[in-house]
Parts: sequence; C-alpha cells; structure tokens
Amino acid sequence: MGVNNRGRAIAKGMLSTSRADLVYICDVDRRAAEQVGEMVSKNQSSTPRIIGDFRQMLDDPTVDAVVVATPNHWHAPATILACDAGKHVYVEKPCSHTAAEGQWAIDAARRNDRVVQTGTQRRSWPAIVEAISKVRSGEIGDPLYSRTWYNNRRESIGQGKPTVAPDWLDWNLWQGPAPRREFKDNLVHYNWHWHWHYGNGELGNNGVHGIDLARWGLDVSFPNRVSASGGKYRHEDDQETPDTMMVSFDFPDKKTITWEGLSWSPTGPNDTRFGISFHGTDGTMVLRSTGYTQFDMKGNEVTSVQGTADDAAHFIDFFDCIENGGVPSADIEQGHRSALLCHLGNIAYRTSSTLQTDPSDGRVIGNPEAERLCSREYQDGWQPKTS
Repeated sequence: MGVNNRGRAIAKGMLSTSRADLVYICDVDRRAAEQVGEMVSKNQSSTPRIIGDFRQMLDDPTVDAVVVATPNHWHAPATILACDAGKHVYVEKPCSHTAAEGQWAIDAARRNDRVVQTGTQRRSWPAIVEAISKVRSGEIGDPLYSRTWYNNRRESIGQGKPTVAPDWLDWNLWQGPAPRREFKDNLVHYNWHWHWHYGNGELGNNGVHGIDLARWGLDVSFPNRVSASGGKYRHEDDQETPDTMMVSFDFPDKKTITWEGLSWSPTGPNDTRFGISFHGTDGTMVLRSTGYTQFDMKGNEVTSVQGTADDAAHFIDFFDCIENGGVPSADIEQGHRSALLCHLGNIAYRTSSTLQTDPSDGRVIGNPEAERLCSREYQDGWQPKTS
C-alpha cells in the first residue's frame, strides 16, 4: 500500500529475499501502481493485481500480510484495519501520525495476535546492532547521554495553488482518514511531510531513525520532560513544520536524548548528515551511516567498523516472526515508543512549552493545549478502532 517512494524500495527488498509473493500492488497514484506492478511481474513468477483501494487486500483471505508505505496520516489507521482483518503488517516509520494512534495500533496487533514490524530498519543492520550491543553491555561505561542529528539541504517548496487533482490521482482516497482539504499543486508526492495535517516534519520523517537507536542504546522508554526550540528560518514558502529544530528528552533515570534537525545545511556533527553518538562514563560510541567508531575518554579511537545497509535482514525478521512466532526487532510497541518521542517533541515546539510527561507511558501531564495535539479529528467514517 503506497509505492511511490519507500514502498517501491520495500517491494524490491522483499522480492530479493525470495520469501514472499507480492499479490497486490496498491496506490492511489495509478501511474506508480502500474510501474511497480510491472517491476514486480518481472521479478516473480506471478503477476500482481493493481488496485487503488487497499481494502480489497483486506477482503482477500489468501493475503497473509500488508505493507503500509503511505504518507504518515495513513500509517496507524491502515495498520489497525489490516490487523482487524487478520493480516500481519509491515508499517513504515513513524508508525503513527499522533501519540494516541500508536497505542491504538499496539492494541490492534495484540487483540488480533498479529506481527507488526515498523520500518526502523537500522535495528537489523549488523554493525549497528553490534554497536548498540556494546553500548548496552557497558563498553563505554554507563551511557548517560545520546545526541542524534539529521542534516540536509532541502529546497523551497514554494507557494502552492489550489487546483483540481490530476486524473491519475484519487485525491479523496489519498486523504483517507484526514479531514478533507482542497488539492494544492505543491503537496504530492513529498511535500505533505511539511504540513501538520498529513506529516510530522523532519523530526517524524528522519529524526525517528536516530531517536529509535538512541532510545535502544540508552535502554529508555518514556521521558518525564520534553522541550524544543527552533523555527522555520530558511525559506518563505508553504512549509508549516520547522526547518531548524533542537529537541531534548529527559528520562527519570538521569539519561538524556537530544535531536538536532537542520533541513537547509548539509553538514552535521562528526562530519556526517545523519548520526547518533552515545556518551558514557568510560568512552563514546559514534554511529555514522552503516557503521560505528568507538573512542576512549581521551578521544582516542578504540575501534571502527564499517557495516552495510542490510534492509533484507529486517524483512526476513518480519517473515520469520510470522512463520515461527516471536517478536520482531522493531515490534509495533518499540515503534510506538520511538514515534511518541517525535510527537512529543513536535508538540513541545508547537505549544512553546516544556512538557511534563508520565514516565510510565509518556502521557502529557497538566497541559491541556498539548494534550489536544496528542490526537486529531478524522474524516467521517474513518475513525480508527481504539479498543
């Protein structure tokens, strides 16, 4: 479900494992569905059906699992519907568009005994797994702080004009659970990320990858305090989300995660656009790209490993859990906890407040404005099942 960008890559990756037959290719963009359908036909023995409405997959009892690679506002509602239809789910990050949706998705997976894997695929990359294992086993001492960052040089998205949606796009179904808005000519297929109605900004887009690893390495779940600063500084355009952002997450066991997002300047800490560093009482671990470097307390390099981006391992983990049981490396509960930090960071930014949160579940405490942003309104008929 959704093959314009990430969904196309997932289709290729799953085919490369020879562990699955892709029987449906679904997209509300008819052009993308046909292109990927043709690609799949050339790489497996059967020809997939091309559809525009993913609910046709859910009605087919021969379908074991559904991949959700749509815009963010669809992630949790589609996951919930698929689980309730008896399907396992591979859902792209972030697994939800709001804080409330993540818990609903967990509930749907558990009540239906379904495997739900989140697309934070670095949890399956060998060198990254090795680095996190070293952090958690005490090789840098007690890890107290993790810095995460993402840098890019994004161009302006301009000023969009309301217009009729193109004939190749089902705009009504693209919006799905989101309350209806008119089509703008600079929204599809990527710039929805920068509109709160559909996306979660750079924090939910790329920040979730770093935050997920930071949370894993520090072995923390829910914060007790979240603050954010920044703004939209670079371009005068339709983007609503910040292009410059710093978020801090404090946890009750004296551990902290920070995320720095800079969408208009490509150079980040440690000379890399994306990364995570762990700072412990006996050293530092820096994760760059697919590998890591470990330093002692004098800044001397201890070891350096360059790994590979093995997304296939993430898909195989998903398939193994479906066939044999078990919990996947990026289970929906872990996906929710990492996405929740992104939601809380965005809420702190949007309310210009420091959030106090319950460290048992991440729930916002004593801030009605922030609490309202933990959920959203839905289009009539698309309210997700909550229990």
